[in-house]
Amino acid sequence: MKLLLTNDDGIDAPGLDTLVTVAQRLGEPIVAAPAGPQSGCSHRVTTDRPVKVEERGQRRFAVHGTPADCVRVGLSGLAADAAWVLSGINHGGNLGADVHYSGTVAAVREAVLHGWPGIAVSHYRARGEDFDWDRAARWLLPLVRELLARSWERGTFWNINLPHPSPNEAEPEVTFCPLDPSPLPLDYVHEEGEFQYAVDYFNRPRVAGCDVDVCFSGKIAVTQVRLF
Repeated sequence: MKLLLTNDDGIDAPGLDTLVTVAQRLGEPIVAAPAGPQSGCSHRVTTDRPVKVEERGQRRFAVHGTPADCVRVGLSGLAADAAWVLSGINHGGNLGADVHYSGTVAAVREAVLHGWPGIAVSHYRARGEDFDWDRAARWLLPLVRELLARSWERGTFWNINLPHPSPNEAEPEVTFCPLDPSPLPLDYVHEEGEFQYAVDYFNRPRVAGCDVDVCFSGKIAVTQVRLF
């Protein structure tokens, strides 16, 4: 099974390398990822100029465009026979309202619009702590294997958010949960004509039992997002 992999942190991101490690246990990964960071670009696509693609190794391509561009280029030629699109692992959570701003999630949304199933994977980061990518891969492998084996419901995709427990905490359990409907706060610091966004991500609003609350409680949040 061929798997098209992308992200929004760029082709050199450790999270993408971790996703490749997981995908190699499940099929044949083909990477088409942005040549540089594209975090927060949402679902922007390039239509006014050619999209340059550089080969960076076997089945690995750097795309000078957005994550959605990567999926478009990938499914139209680089990996037209891919069975699934996997995006991530994002360096930071994509919970609740984040799915509307995230390039990682937009990549999978683009795939679904064209009839391909997809999974977006993100890793919430506790303040001041480093990622343990080996641990993330250990959590992710059985979960992605399970989702790939399920019957895909057209018009939907899976959004996974890994928590960030301390090293001595127990392995997190997987919880299937709905997307949190709460908007991100409109908190800004205003000085001399400039507005600086000033929101504490962890203290954002949350609804009990939804993905924000689940992930912040130390569990792996898995949400099925429906487009149509």
